[in-house]
Amino acid sequence: MQDIAFPDLTEEQKLNPKVRTKVINEFSPLIKYIASRIAIRLPPHIDLNDLINAGVIGLIDAIEKFDASKQIKFKTYAEFRIRGAILDELRSMDWVPRSVRQKARKVEDAYARLEFTLGRPASDEEVASEMKIDIDTFHKLLSETASVSLLSLDDLGEDDSDLSKRNLLEYILQDEKDWPSHKLRYAEVREIVAKGIQSLPEKERMVISLYYYDELTMKEIGYVLKFTESRVSQIHTKAILRLRSKMQKLFKEIRV
Repeated sequence: MQDIAFPDLTEEQKLNPKVRTKVINEFSPLIKYIASRIAIRLPPHIDLNDLINAGVIGLIDAIEKFDASKQIKFKTYAEFRIRGAILDELRSMDWVPRSVRQKARKVEDAYARLEFTLGRPASDEEVASEMKIDIDTFHKLLSETASVSLLSLDDLGEDDSDLSKRNLLEYILQDEKDWPSHKLRYAEVREIVAKGIQSLPEKERMVISLYYYDELTMKEIGYVLKFTESRVSQIHTKAILRLRSKMQKLFKEIRV
């Protein structure tokens, strides 16, 4: 898929129905791919077509808001907007109960406390002990909160206290002039995310790499690593909750 040459289009042309139709047709396989990839981990009552329709809305939003002067490829920008629109649609369905989000937050907090104290990744047993539960209950808790990790790296700025949400892209795309001196620039945010991933235990780092960079499914990752799909899901959930615990403080500091 070649990148659309939006730098040559005027604002009026971006709103042209023919231009929109051309872009939607070209990007429809990408929308379906992103929607299908997300749908794999959703309950069966979630309609894939609803997610695809949300993705189309995200693409149209990308067409309207794309600014080539930020030196970001349109395809990259569109992917974020498509995924973000699909996640917004899922939030509107409220398919993840608040009780599950609260459980996930407790696990995040336990990781944050322990890893600050220990100066290294906490083991399952240490987290379970910190939460005053046995290891089997902890593993069950990871399975229960797996749905929260779907929002994952695209939504590290979410705040359950007021349901406000800011994703990584929104910080990346802010105009330079709008950034107060205390805010981190994109390169710094990216570096912190990269360091966070590097600090993960090896298995978690590998699952993150295979899932987000190589774009394998949980089942495919299980085949590669010789784990069950449910085990891969647990590892992914732990990795995301660790990363969220590391990143929440950062995003609170830079939220406007």
